[in-house]
Amino acid sequence: MRDDSYWMRAAIKEAERAPHHDDVPIGAVVVCEGAVVGRGHNRCEEKGFPFEHAEVVAMWDAIEARDKWVLTESTLFVTVEPCVMCVGAVLLARVPRIVFGAAEPRTGACESVLAIPNEPDLDHRITVIGGVEADRCRELVQEFFRRRRG
Repeated sequence: MRDDSYWMRAAIKEAERAPHHDDVPIGAVVVCEGAVVGRGHNRCEEKGFPFEHAEVVAMWDAIEARDKWVLTESTLFVTVEPCVMCVGAVLLARVPRIVFGAAEPRTGACESVLAIPNEPDLDHRITVIGGVEADRCRELVQEFFRRRRG
């Protein structure tokens, strides 16, 4: 059986694609029944659209592949803790589990700044696991910004 680190490494491979079009290297995969059904990496710069976060792109890919907008049997693996927008999209798609790599101390909405999945009034519950392959995920982002700053 493949563990969370295995799937996070697939998300890392997605993240490595983002800098080719000057996007922050964040990657995501949606896994269902032991297979990747959706992939994505940040594409905001490439597409000129602020909603092209890795998580949203991966969920769109999974929805199109499965021809079904509800992803209740899935896990979202993402290299950096999701923001408010992405957690909202996870809630709407009914994804029951998020696994992330590096914490995001400025915009993280799973546990760092906000803890949206723990809100008691929400009618959908999300299990969150953080810190999987965190060092590599953090290094990808730090390396990107070091290069950008010159």
